[in-house]
Amino acid sequence: MPYHAFDLTGRRALVTGGNQGLGKAIAVALAQSGARVAVAARNAQRTAEFVTEARAGGLDVTGIEADLTDDAAIERMTGEAIATLGALDILVNNAGICFHAESWDVTDEEWNAVFDLNVRALWKATVAAGRHMRTAGHGSIVNIGSISGLIVNRPQMQPAYNSSKAAVHQLTKSLAAEWAPHNIRVNAVAPGYIKTDMAPVDDPRFTPYWIDDAPMQRCALPEEIAPSVVFLASEAASFITGSVLVADGGYTLW
Repeated sequence: MPYHAFDLTGRRALVTGGNQGLGKAIAVALAQSGARVAVAARNAQRTAEFVTEARAGGLDVTGIEADLTDDAAIERMTGEAIATLGALDILVNNAGICFHAESWDVTDEEWNAVFDLNVRALWKATVAAGRHMRTAGHGSIVNIGSISGLIVNRPQMQPAYNSSKAAVHQLTKSLAAEWAPHNIRVNAVAPGYIKTDMAPVDDPRFTPYWIDDAPMQRCALPEEIAPSVVFLASEAASFITGSVLVADGGYTLW
């Protein structure tokens, strides 16, 4: 059989926030590429429904219930994923939250909620998985950043989210440099606007800015972003670490 650098057969992957939207598309893409996949999320019913759907389609997907804002739950999630899959070769940190509000109106609770999930939970999950990968001698971590870590979105103000994604990008680079000697690659994907529950791309308040101003004049479907994650997780990206891959339809060109 010919060698395919994108083939993930035999790899074991964990996707946080993997039961809906972009996370679901990523989990499906990884499984379609041959990986055994565990998805972790807070909503157990939604996860169970996705697992049933995925298995009906012949995909090797399992679910883990976990509140990623709970440090103990992250350790349990990681241990359960390793026990279920047998090891952990790939971690995709996808779970995230966003609030639209001007700086004057951002509450401490909103700020903390964004950083607890988007940054702290990502950090904790990465270190937990990284310890296992260091022992195994290899691993690939893909963080879901955002163009919001590169620009200031408009017309909505979202200072907490923007700051959190900039932190994700810099953490990606920091860990990539530190963990390269352990054969652990750490990269990020920075998507533009995607048609999910998190981004109301069809709202007429946002369409002139999010869609009409973009060179491609459209948003992405989750299934268009997921292959970038597969690429970074695979041997096709074996010489890539510390990169932030922008997938935004050209939005940040202007």
